[in-house]
Amino acid sequence: MAPTERSFARRTLLIGAAALTGTALPAGTAHAAGAAPWPRRFPLPDGFRPEGIAIGRAPYAYFGSLANGDVYRASLATGRGAVVARGLGAGHPSVGLRVGRRGRLFVAGGESGEIRVVDARTGETEQVYATGTTFVNDVVLTPDAAWFTDSFAPVLHRVALDRHGRPGALRTVTLGGDWEQGPDFTANGIERTPDGSALLLVNAFANGGGLMRVDPGTGLARAVGLGPARLPNGDGLLLLGRTLYAVQQWQNAVDVFRLDAAGTRGTAVTRVTDPRFRIPTTVAAWGDRLYLPNARFDVDPPRPDTEYDAVVVDQV
Repeated sequence: MAPTERSFARRTLLIGAAALTGTALPAGTAHAAGAAPWPRRFPLPDGFRPEGIAIGRAPYAYFGSLANGDVYRASLATGRGAVVARGLGAGHPSVGLRVGRRGRLFVAGGESGEIRVVDARTGETEQVYATGTTFVNDVVLTPDAAWFTDSFAPVLHRVALDRHGRPGALRTVTLGGDWEQGPDFTANGIERTPDGSALLLVNAFANGGGLMRVDPGTGLARAVGLGPARLPNGDGLLLLGRTLYAVQQWQNAVDVFRLDAAGTRGTAVTRVTDPRFRIPTTVAAWGDRLYLPNARFDVDPPRPDTEYDAVVVDQV
């Protein structure tokens, strides 16, 4: 095991705590006294086709476009926003994304097979990695790496990060153990375990859909015990402490689990639904709120004038 892998658990715990400190505010502090309430729904550009969302250390949400790879930034305080990074065009979507240090966005490139690193401050694409696979779907950041799922191949893609968060070499980790690769979309959302010792992946195929706990050094996967709960439409994951939010897109729901520290078992807590959900895909947090883009996959084919939005619900 490489030195970077040995330090995975300890350093992930440290950065995870710092990230939560940077983005989580006490309940009721979402806006200043006397100011207008922060919106609980805001529009995204027509025809944008959002899928991923990321929120960093400031109250702004970044959304990736399936249409052309653009990245849109919206103020959580006002709901207003603009495209801050132009994509590479049709066939180069932005699917899952996360905010790293110094405003770097790590972007999963979907069917392009690309991983992109974008400077959200300048809009420039700093680096493009070609994975050689067919659908790079979602991403999570740890102190040493950016980890990407691939929906049509039993692999994870790892982009090394130095101590300043700058991206380095790309390598592929093959998934084994309990991993079962289905004939269609299989891997989707990705997170870390509460203790930082491993990764959690949605596997929408195995045993009717659920979670896998993956050793980042070996790729060995073990099914997470969730009792009778299943994630057949599992998409984005969000871990806050030991609470895991799992978006079930076509069910228009977010399932909430309480995990043990190692991420080997989980207990279903509740299911969050909302009449404003229109096939949400991913979720990010700020303060005591959860933000979800509505992907509207039921609009087929999507049109340039199709309306899209993001909605806000309370954390459990």
